[in-house]
Amino acid sequence: MALPGLKSYLPRSLFSRTALIVIAPVIALQLFVSMIFIQRHYEGVTRQMTRNFAAEIAVAQQVIDTSPTTDIAQVRLFNLSKPLAIALELLESPDDRMINRHNLLDLSGRALIEEMTRLLGSSVAVDVASNIRVVTVRLPTEKGILRALIPRTRVTVSNPHQLLVLMAVASIILIMIAFFFLRAQVSPILRLADASEAFGKGRSEPFRPSGAEEVRRAGTAFLSMRTRLERQIEQRTQMLTGVSHDLRTPLTRMKLSLALMEDEAEAAAMMRDVGDMEAMLDAFLAFARGDQHEETSDVNPEELLIAAAEQAERSGIAVSTQREIEATGPPQVALRRTGVTRALQNLVGNAAHYGQRGSITLRLTRKTCEFIVEDDGPGIPEDQREAVLRPFVRLDTSRNLNRGGGVGLGLSIAQDVARAHGGALELGESATLGGLRAVIRLPR
Repeated sequence: MALPGLKSYLPRSLFSRTALIVIAPVIALQLFVSMIFIQRHYEGVTRQMTRNFAAEIAVAQQVIDTSPTTDIAQVRLFNLSKPLAIALELLESPDDRMINRHNLLDLSGRALIEEMTRLLGSSVAVDVASNIRVVTVRLPTEKGILRALIPRTRVTVSNPHQLLVLMAVASIILIMIAFFFLRAQVSPILRLADASEAFGKGRSEPFRPSGAEEVRRAGTAFLSMRTRLERQIEQRTQMLTGVSHDLRTPLTRMKLSLALMEDEAEAAAMMRDVGDMEAMLDAFLAFARGDQHEETSDVNPEELLIAAAEQAERSGIAVSTQREIEATGPPQVALRRTGVTRALQNLVGNAAHYGQRGSITLRLTRKTCEFIVEDDGPGIPEDQREAVLRPFVRLDTSRNLNRGGGVGLGLSIAQDVARAHGGALELGESATLGGLRAVIRLPR
């Protein structure tokens, strides 16, 4: 389990996390091998080569100490430098640079200085920083300061970075190959996620299970689930359609009988009851059928805004329209026109039924399309807003029953339409009108 502070820095996608699982051990192994190799091999080889160089310096020091005069020592050093391939020089005056010098990251130079000090004593001064190609050694003798110049390649490993570069190149190639196979393994999961998301929005897109055995099993389970749900939805729709058809026949006969009745007042009351029953049947059927069979198309949401405003005016409510366009480019949104229109009609109908004034706002951003319907009615208490979204639930205490009412499906249908598009229906309190504020938020 990741640490709480580290969790926010971890990648979110499966591909990125799997890639991190592959890359992190490779990098850790590279660092570990590099450290061990540098410490055990580079430093070990440097110390071994330094011993030979220290032995040659010790011979030169002995030649100086055994020479009777400084001039003879100079001649002997000159003759000795040729076979040893070392520039040897005897300085009569003390050198002011009798200190060890090396760069901070020069590990082999540090090992060279430590080995020279161990073999020749603490009085030796080694300079590997002034010239990265030459090692300068200064050693006090009885007749002056012995200075030796030797090529760096004779005491340290040449091109020590080559192996590390080869390791890095090999790791990059292996990581690229791993990325290729990782993408091939993650792609079936992404296709399954896309198919699931599309089905959640009411679209049944073609999908064939592929990939590893576990992914294929998940894909097969999804297809079986989708088939069962589609069959259940179809059976429910057919059943309710049949019930609606069977009930309309006796209702039609009742309307004909009522039309022939002599008592017009009583017949009119019963005719209204029959009309309410027909409206209930239409609401039941609309809720059961939904908009699953409607294809998604590019729609200009401003057309839906205008249609909703016209419906509100026909319903006898003073309504205002607003547009908040934050996105650039064409305002087209992929949605089901009939379903969204039905949802807006339900919200506008509620506003007209329980209020005198209302407003409809279209808010279009780069990622969302929102329809906001507000009214000046009694609104819905905050603790009952979740319950009112359930089918057949009516909040009698918050609505005016003297003005009639529906069957409690308007908000449920609007919520189903929003969810079928991958969005949501949110209820709140209108800050400007004081009544209900209903927001249909659809993704673009």
